[in-house]
Amino acid sequence: MNPNHHPPTLRPARIIAGTVALATVGALLTPAASAAPGGTPVDADWETSAYRGSVDIVKGTDENPDLLDGTVFNDKNRNSKQDTNEPGITGVTVSNGRDVVTTDEKGRYQLPAFENMTVFVTQPRGYQVPVDQDNVAQFYYHHLPQGSPELKFRGIAPTGALPDAVNFPLAQSKLTQSPEQHCLIGGDVQTYDQRQVEYARAGAFADLANRDDYMGCGALFIGDVVGDDLDLYEQTRELAGMLNGPARFLPGNHDLDFDAPNSEHAFDSFRAQFGPEYYSYDAGKAHVVALSNVEYPLSRNGYNGALDERQLEWLRQDIAAVPEGKLIVLAGHIPLLDFADQGSTTHQIDQVKEIYQILEGREAITLGGHTHSIENMRAGDSLKGWQDVFGVNGLPFTHITAGAISGDWYSGRMLEQGYPTAIQRDGGVPGVLTLDIRNTEVTERFTVRGKDNSEQLALGLNSPRYRDWYADNVGNKGSAPEFGDPLTVTKGELSGTWLTTNFWMGSTGAEVKVAIDGAAAGTAERTQQMNGEAPHVGAEWSDPVAVQEQLVHGGSLADRSMHLWRLRLPSDLAVGEHTAEVTATDVHGREFTESLTFEVTE
Repeated sequence: MNPNHHPPTLRPARIIAGTVALATVGALLTPAASAAPGGTPVDADWETSAYRGSVDIVKGTDENPDLLDGTVFNDKNRNSKQDTNEPGITGVTVSNGRDVVTTDEKGRYQLPAFENMTVFVTQPRGYQVPVDQDNVAQFYYHHLPQGSPELKFRGIAPTGALPDAVNFPLAQSKLTQSPEQHCLIGGDVQTYDQRQVEYARAGAFADLANRDDYMGCGALFIGDVVGDDLDLYEQTRELAGMLNGPARFLPGNHDLDFDAPNSEHAFDSFRAQFGPEYYSYDAGKAHVVALSNVEYPLSRNGYNGALDERQLEWLRQDIAAVPEGKLIVLAGHIPLLDFADQGSTTHQIDQVKEIYQILEGREAITLGGHTHSIENMRAGDSLKGWQDVFGVNGLPFTHITAGAISGDWYSGRMLEQGYPTAIQRDGGVPGVLTLDIRNTEVTERFTVRGKDNSEQLALGLNSPRYRDWYADNVGNKGSAPEFGDPLTVTKGELSGTWLTTNFWMGSTGAEVKVAIDGAAAGTAERTQQMNGEAPHVGAEWSDPVAVQEQLVHGGSLADRSMHLWRLRLPSDLAVGEHTAEVTATDVHGREFTESLTFEVTE
């Protein structure tokens, strides 16, 4: 199955096997919504404090049709117009998607103008761009005089001649000034119909509506906002209206105008609803760069992971304008490199080495979606496919694949919460990623849909009986018989049975320890060392809890993972019930503990 083209109609599901104890969680960063710089309290909630407004487009004929000018200003009264007592803001970055300039001492900028450009401001630290009633950030102006070519989903309406000026209002913000930020990353909402919109509403968006820790940095949805039907953008905006912070979006391969005559108009309908294909913004000491890295058309119906030269040049200039000492957060729909597609030339980024060069010497982290899997890869990690295809022998900084809000395309058994289980191809579960940033130090946090931060593990048994069942049914995905008694193992099977731990945000530097019946804990082995090898694939390397659901109910197959640990069970365990306590410690030193009860029979 190619996971990146069409939504499977198969239905996977997930049960966390065994009895699960409450996790013991190390200290997490305090939500930014409750503290501003210097610990100053922020009393207002998002609904009352949100800066709602728009870009000020001054009608009239520009004196020079080859140049666009305007002002970036402090909108003190929040009316989106520059009044006499509202000064311009100096040193703010403005771009037309090719050229990058900074405002002068009066907040003025001037940029070359060309057809089909999007002009946008980079939100500076200590300020917030306005949001509309759906919480979508407003920081751009499209210039396409005749509008888009005829497209099924309409694209951009004619903008007419270049306006006299485009002014960008900003409001001062203690939240974005704070050195503590919580940046929410949502992968692949990817709704194909109204039924799936409701799954998203009841799932991740309901969770986010109950959180207020991302009011400063906001939420960035990194592509495949919908699933080919771009008329569903309106429903996505409605979902964004549930958020407690600004919403920004990136396009993915399922956000394409497939009937566009060329790549220049491939994302016109996306741009009409959400803004530029690529841009940047600051929050605290983080500089977030949002990339458009789906190249289309590669062939009649194909796409590729790539940046064109215009975007690369913009990226060079954008990064050059960022002072040293800031954290660069680089986000795109398709990961620069990933585990799931490590040998692929189309589902990773062709210009990965050039991007590494642009970021050389910078403190950086990169984020992707697309693969419907969760991956936390650290500096120095390496895989054979990266070496063979891209000549990359080790990652220079952390690469995270955020997982999907849709999980495995909203497939699986329905839960009473109003959404399907949708287990992903790595055994991961649907959820959202948060980057907890203090100054330039990043702590990643994955929150399972419908759960709190404590749920980070799935425990199971990989026994000879399970592997035989796998072999018998791997070709019968969606119609396999139930695997009976998954937490029962015979004495004769003990030496060939592993207790497995799927530690969803586990990475190089993490550790998993297992104590059985209160005995001294043993150290579990990671199934994928990320040391230049090819992925290990098959029953022996699979997550049995995920696979037992997937082969019965359909969907992807968790036959490989870069975050699975296993410990061989002692061969001398007595007949009867046993309890294993599993403690997983992540690369930041946080501990998560769960228990699994299983039975040994004759």
